[in-house]
Amino acid sequence: MTVRFGCSDGGDGIEVVDPVERHRYELGTPNPVDPEPVDTDEFRFPVDAAVSFRTSSLTLPTVVPIYVRDTDGTMLAHVTPSDSLTLPDGEYAVELCTPIKMYLRVSSGLTVDRTQQRLDFGAETTVSLGGRSHHEHPAGTITVGDSVEDVMRAVSLFGSAMKTTTPERSYPTLRGHPPTVELGETFDAPDDVVAPETGIRIELPRERSYVHTAAPLAYYLGARVEPGPVARLVTDSGFEHRLDTCEGVEKELERVLRHVFFLDCLCRTEGLYKVDLHERRAVESTADIDFERLYELPSDERLEAYLSIPYETLEPHQPEWKLVSHVAPTAQSAELLPFLVDDLAIVRTPTKTEASTAPKIQVDAVQEFLRDSDEFTRSTAAQPSSMEFVEPESADSVEQAWVGDGAPVGANKATIEAYRNRLSRTVADDDDIDIVVVCNDAQMSEERDDIDQVYGSRDELPFDVRIHRSLTTDELAEVLREETEFLHYIGHIDDGGFECTDGRLDARELDDVGVDAFLLNGCTSYEQGLSLIEAGAIGGIVTLSDVINSGAVRIGSTLARLLNGGFPLSVALEIARGESIVGNQYVVVGDGGLAIAQAESGAPFLCEVSQKENQYEISVRGYPTDKFGMGSLMIPYISDQQQYSLPSGTPQTQEVSAEELFEFLQLEDLPVRFEGELRWSRSIERYEV
Repeated sequence: MTVRFGCSDGGDGIEVVDPVERHRYELGTPNPVDPEPVDTDEFRFPVDAAVSFRTSSLTLPTVVPIYVRDTDGTMLAHVTPSDSLTLPDGEYAVELCTPIKMYLRVSSGLTVDRTQQRLDFGAETTVSLGGRSHHEHPAGTITVGDSVEDVMRAVSLFGSAMKTTTPERSYPTLRGHPPTVELGETFDAPDDVVAPETGIRIELPRERSYVHTAAPLAYYLGARVEPGPVARLVTDSGFEHRLDTCEGVEKELERVLRHVFFLDCLCRTEGLYKVDLHERRAVESTADIDFERLYELPSDERLEAYLSIPYETLEPHQPEWKLVSHVAPTAQSAELLPFLVDDLAIVRTPTKTEASTAPKIQVDAVQEFLRDSDEFTRSTAAQPSSMEFVEPESADSVEQAWVGDGAPVGANKATIEAYRNRLSRTVADDDDIDIVVVCNDAQMSEERDDIDQVYGSRDELPFDVRIHRSLTTDELAEVLREETEFLHYIGHIDDGGFECTDGRLDARELDDVGVDAFLLNGCTSYEQGLSLIEAGAIGGIVTLSDVINSGAVRIGSTLARLLNGGFPLSVALEIARGESIVGNQYVVVGDGGLAIAQAESGAPFLCEVSQKENQYEISVRGYPTDKFGMGSLMIPYISDQQQYSLPSGTPQTQEVSAEELFEFLQLEDLPVRFEGELRWSRSIERYEV
């Protein structure tokens, strides 16, 4: 069972747990309840498991979007932070957008009290509660041979994982994981992996790079990919859109994906979720588009209508894309495509790399700093690393990934082993989030002391934090083998491995690793981190060269706060990089989308606050993640805010009073750039605003 239910520790409430994603959420009740399993078929939306119990109210621990529908699925209300809602006796379906997707069914009156985060049913009644994990698993594996045509056939089946062909496909919960791909002798696909009939084809010359780049669009449109003399997008009704533009086939494939996806996000507001969307308002102020008509069209006709709208009209309003991946056009890269497509990543062929012996600007800065201080680096190596570095072409995206040879500067190093390890992640033996901190050098105890107060500081999540000091090679090897969600390592690292009290432990000699994610906060830990991935880990943060101790302390402490707050590895590092002189020396290896804890409100946010005369100007940026992906909805719980927006889009800016600002900052512990300084919301005192 993916989702399980139980009574809360105090007895008054229901605890919902996703043991694969390590998420939990607790709904409070006025009295103890006795949940009983019920059939999941009574819910309109898919759920993994369901229970029923009797109560007069439910209290939520965090502020989340709430949608109320009747039994036919018609939306009656979406409750924003400034709203409360009262409905008469009736049958209602309530959707709670918590880290574990939850749905309620009740036959009673319904009051949603935003001031206390409570759903009140008037009197004790039977409540049915269903839960769905955000975890997705591929439906099967496709085998491909060496030919480009085999890869075309495989990519044509990626659309089998889409749960709808309507504009609602832009919601991440309605996009399933494509079947995985493995290399073999001949093409073979499971009989039950069948692509949808959309009447859309992508014709491409027989070039592997084109097929790789087309994979995300083919998946999203449910399109077949076939060989053709020219690159073009065609439909069975005779529509044709040429892809071989002056900017190139790959660029046009990317533009079409961005364009279609964004229009879907706007059109779907005519469907199941009739919300006030900030981006739609912005587009309507400059363009006359009949979204209601577009929503009702079949897939092929809607695509034709979309492409009749100039791309330049919508481009200024599009959100920043979550991930751009630079993928070497090799046969082996085909195995990575399903995982990148699952993230709706844009795929590019590497066109520009700059190899060097080290990221020179950062190394020079470190050396200059060391000359003028008593600082030391976290390396014992006498010679610099011989790694070859590559610098991917810049991209308009939150993250970048590099698939190919070389150590990337400013991008994640994605590997097939990491994604496979993620798929094989097992159900946790207990519900605790296990975090291990290892400090193998007493000179670096400042970082250990800083993070000791961070990990496990959230009362609503069960953390088990263990701290080790001055381990031997055997002791560190045992720590790495244990099943652990996160390892924060502080100490010296060089090409020979982790420095221990009795020598060095080389991760390349380990056959099995139980750690899911890690931060190796020592010098030149890149190779050791890759070895941990190959031995079973999913993702981690490592360094490319020497890092000065004070900079490493600042980076380590900032990352600890961000990871503890639910930020995934890549986004946490992107924010932390700006906090230290050595920030650009850190990169992610493996799956950068992995988060070790859930965000309080379901998605990680970064706030920007500045004073403007007697008011404050505040904007909230939401970051797309694996579980809160491209196309999710967010709404900042500020004052009378009514509009939803897309994560990584242009943040809505709002002017608020000091009292409204302080009230918002106390809702949850968020990172805040307060007058240019990175702070945490609950550390900002009332007298400061």
